[in-house]
Amino acid sequence: MENLSKLSIRAVHEGLLKKDFTSSEVLESCLKEVKSQNKDLNAFVLIDEEGAKMAANSLDAKIMNNESSLSVLSGVPMSLKDIFCVKGMRTTCASKMLENFIPPYDATVVEKLRDNDSIIVGKTNMDEFACGASTEHSIFGPARNPYDTQRVAGGSSGGSAVSVASNMSFYSLGTDTGGSIRQPASLCGVYGLKPTYGRISRSGVVSMASSWDHVGAFARSAEDIGFVLSAIAGKDRRDSTTSDKDVPDYSKFLDDSVKGLKIGIPKEYFDEGVEEETRAVVMESAKKLEKQGAEIIDVSLPYTKYAIAVYYISMPAELSSNLERFDGIRYGIKPSEKAEDIVDYYYKARSEGFGSEIKRRILIGTYVLSSGYFDAYYKKAQKVRTLILEDFNNVFTKVDALLAPVSPFPAFKVGDLLDNPLAMYMADALTIPANAAGVPALSCPVGKSKTGLPIGAQIIAPQFGEGLCLTVANALSA
Repeated sequence: MENLSKLSIRAVHEGLLKKDFTSSEVLESCLKEVKSQNKDLNAFVLIDEEGAKMAANSLDAKIMNNESSLSVLSGVPMSLKDIFCVKGMRTTCASKMLENFIPPYDATVVEKLRDNDSIIVGKTNMDEFACGASTEHSIFGPARNPYDTQRVAGGSSGGSAVSVASNMSFYSLGTDTGGSIRQPASLCGVYGLKPTYGRISRSGVVSMASSWDHVGAFARSAEDIGFVLSAIAGKDRRDSTTSDKDVPDYSKFLDDSVKGLKIGIPKEYFDEGVEEETRAVVMESAKKLEKQGAEIIDVSLPYTKYAIAVYYISMPAELSSNLERFDGIRYGIKPSEKAEDIVDYYYKARSEGFGSEIKRRILIGTYVLSSGYFDAYYKKAQKVRTLILEDFNNVFTKVDALLAPVSPFPAFKVGDLLDNPLAMYMADALTIPANAAGVPALSCPVGKSKTGLPIGAQIIAPQFGEGLCLTVANALSA
């Protein structure tokens, strides 16, 4: 039998309907890849083989007895970044602080996946509490790039990208606060979507920076991304930031043509710092759209250069506030040494539980929120963030979508930037603006470097323009 783990989601769905194979056989194909590759790639930090097999067997029995009406995701093995709460399944955020945390409930998106009879293979590696661009800040060790295991997978959702790229799962859910889906998707050669802020519920997802966090998906095609988005998007009473806009069948956008679309090329995304090879590959993809009838227009987003500064003031402030709950009493590990008082208890628990990158960001965040500095830093950053949003609003009166690089460079070697946090932060320079504005952005593979490393292009659309992102991505894959 062919390697079922390499099929598209549509092909799995059609095969299950025809009873050409079973969900259990599809799962076994993925588990075979996990057992042969995960030791080297370190994509999964928890594998729920028993639970996945039970779910697959149960679905197979229903199909055999014609008791189940299959959704397109039914019986399809998938993975979850280790930041999503799954009832009874350890959720660590790749941090010692949560090394033994077992959630008593499912995140809303997990509930929706269960409603669709998806098969959860396990949890994937990530940067601690989603802080990082390389999945090196993890208590489980770094995830490694499937194209070159000496290189990073990107971050913070690196394990999710690797699990999809290496056929260990068909799709994966991750989070994107400043580029944490799109950047690893680009570095690992898969598709990764950060939707509009509020399009997908964040209930049951451990918070990093609440006004920046987005839940999104990785897959191996634009069509597969559309299937997943249709299943998990929508209003949720447990997340007041979610939109009540109707959720369309996103797969239908794949039938649309790019002919007549105006595609903007923002000059700031091709400036100094972006490697020439990356610039050339993305511009070649623009020519491909032009050949299909799209109009390519040069545009400018002048406030892009302030996005990193805004992010690294606003995000640590929100992170610092969110991580206050991890005190070793309500959540988190208990300190190994006896504390003198409650303050000393907090000090010891957090010193032992948090890694160096988390401590760095907490210190920055606490500082900018402290008395005398709030107006000078946080409040001013919020004002500039509004200007970034206005940049996008203005440019979308001239063009339908934007095309740009995802990362300034392909995957770098493990350890190369670990001691240079400022250089690491620059890895998200081209992805942060879309988070600041809350607009949808999709990374799709468009080429490779001379050394064989994937290079992705980023498609950015107006709010709730996920369908347009899929239309353009599908045209680039033609």
